[in-house]
Amino acid sequence: MKVRSWICCLAFMCTLVGSVWAQDRPAAGNAAAEPSRRPQAAGAESSPNFMEQSLTKRIDNLMWYQLLGDIADIDIVRYAGPPPRVIPNPTAQGAGNPVIITAFTFLPKKHLAAGKLPLIVLVHGGVHGDFATSAAHIVRELIQQGYAIIAPDYRGSTGYGRSFYRLIDYGGLENDDVVAGKQWMLENHPEIDSARVGIMGWSHGGMITLMTIFNHPQDFKVAYAGVPVSDLVARMGYKGEGYRAEYSAPYHLGKTAEENVNEYRRRSPAWNAEKLQTPLLIHTNTNDEDVNELEVEHLIQALKAANKKFDYKIYQNAPGGHMFNRIDTTLAQESRGEVYRFLAQYLNPPNPVK
Repeated sequence: MKVRSWICCLAFMCTLVGSVWAQDRPAAGNAAAEPSRRPQAAGAESSPNFMEQSLTKRIDNLMWYQLLGDIADIDIVRYAGPPPRVIPNPTAQGAGNPVIITAFTFLPKKHLAAGKLPLIVLVHGGVHGDFATSAAHIVRELIQQGYAIIAPDYRGSTGYGRSFYRLIDYGGLENDDVVAGKQWMLENHPEIDSARVGIMGWSHGGMITLMTIFNHPQDFKVAYAGVPVSDLVARMGYKGEGYRAEYSAPYHLGKTAEENVNEYRRRSPAWNAEKLQTPLLIHTNTNDEDVNELEVEHLIQALKAANKKFDYKIYQNAPGGHMFNRIDTTLAQESRGEVYRFLAQYLNPPNPVK
């Protein structure tokens, strides 16, 4: 009852703030002014309502306890990641301080006494996304198999205000935020087996997953990348100007792909394929409306050219497009089952999917 009361209270606050904010909004015909948790063009970055996003995030955080509290010990923790890459005033007080990262942790109640547990580092997607309860069904499936989980809201995630939003490094330091979360989990939970750690993510989270195993090959036993952003150079070519402007904003990369193509390559999995040492499964879908299949095909071709051993599957026009194996269709459940069986080969969870 206490959790529900807090949810009702926060929902009322969110409605109240949203009502006040609406009075100051531009006319409804201005699409850029509509509130959203999706990424915004840098030139229109004033459109996100950070107060509303923060309240939405707080409500969603409480929902985790409602949805998964029956099977998991849940906590929200904070740890230090690297300092920002871009520091507007390097001589300001605390200018070079580490970035504080928030992460969600889940320990399966049923398996806590069963000995050492495997760990999954679950990386959320979205250029400015966050770890939200829309992934609760996937988290439940992992917990039921006996995995401990840490899910970092790396720099740039939504729900933590303008300053944190602007810290995103697009394939750079958020990878280090994720590795720091994995290390925090091992240092603070002796029930986790440090030799059985996997990492997984979809879309932008798939990109972080790939870049993380490429740059930290000894840290993870296995990885899964679903519909991963794979080639930022190609991506800048088929996305619109607003999307490209986010990357080239002065507080982000500062240059377009045309102005510094090597920097975009450095942050792209397809251009780093020779670094792969970790067992890897990749999924993509030919009708993906977000990550064009050509990006992932470039990654697959690059891995093959580097003589890397990995597994992949290209789904043909699977219903759901970009979300095809994260929804509730039979195909999605079968696809996730394939993912879980792949992970289990290397992580040996207490209750693997058959």
